Amino acid sequence: MTTPDQNNRLVLTKDHESHIARITICNPDKKNAMAPEDCELLGHYLDDIADDDAIKVVILRGEGGVFTTGVDLNRAYGWYATPGDDRRPSQRRRLTVDRRGQRMFHEFIGFPKATIVQIESYALGLGFELALAADLAVVSRQAKIGMPAARFLGPVLGNVALFMHRLGPVIARDLMLTGRMASAAEFESAKLFTRFVDEADVAAETEALAAQVAKMPADGITIAKEAYRLVEASSTLGLEETTAYLFHSYGTNLRFEPDEFNFVKERKQGGTSAAFRKRDEHFGEGSAQ
Repeated sequence: MTTPDQNNRLVLTKDHESHIARITICNPDKKNAMAPEDCELLGHYLDDIADDDAIKVVILRGEGGVFTTGVDLNRAYGWYATPGDDRRPSQRRRLTVDRRGQRMFHEFIGFPKATIVQIESYALGLGFELALAADLAVVSRQAKIGMPAARFLGPVLGNVALFMHRLGPVIARDLMLTGRMASAAEFESAKLFTRFVDEADVAAETEALAAQVAKMPADGITIAKEAYRLVEASSTLGLEETTAYLFHSYGTNLRFEPDEFNFVKERKQGGTSAAFRKRDEHFGEGSAQ
């Protein structure tokens, strides 16, 4: 069964015989960048899968050999706008929007079915968060991972509790305070993800892993997921939902000094592509965009 969204940017397929569902991000022209409405639809698809007793495993992947480069930054800050009000978004507006947006990540962490993320080419921003929130992740050694938007939206971007819990404080601080894009192979020895394979083997390895998990008893998977959730809730992740939207809302409300890179200002003056070029010049690195 295939369920595409209206714009075909997110496609859900379910195979009841194999007990595997697949959600595919389909925006290859922008390296599968996601708009806020795509994230909302992803939440709806996950709700549908959660209610389907025939499904045991869900694979989250991207079309065309790319997972996702994160939120579409052409929409940066636009999701906070209040119709008819051109003023700077209020903190109450930012908190409301961020709370709603983080709800999907919170539910993904505690999802009652086994979740597997298929990481090819890029897992940046929300893609990196989804990779860390999943039960299992098959990652290309050549893939670029990280939170590069921390360089212009602030290094409290994303789910800090999740980063500290899954990455540990040393790696979390490294990636957030530098905003660098790292090759996944850098973290293979630390076993940050379930499987590390070469780029060409990611899809096949993901399918093989999903088929293996799908042989487990359905109730056993769900009970195990609740047990994992309870144990994690008593540790760092106990505050992840609240800290995620609070830190994101406050931490991205920055004043930039004259010698600092201001993405929102540069995008407004010259467009998104020009803003990315100036970012790369400022930090002296290449771009995924």
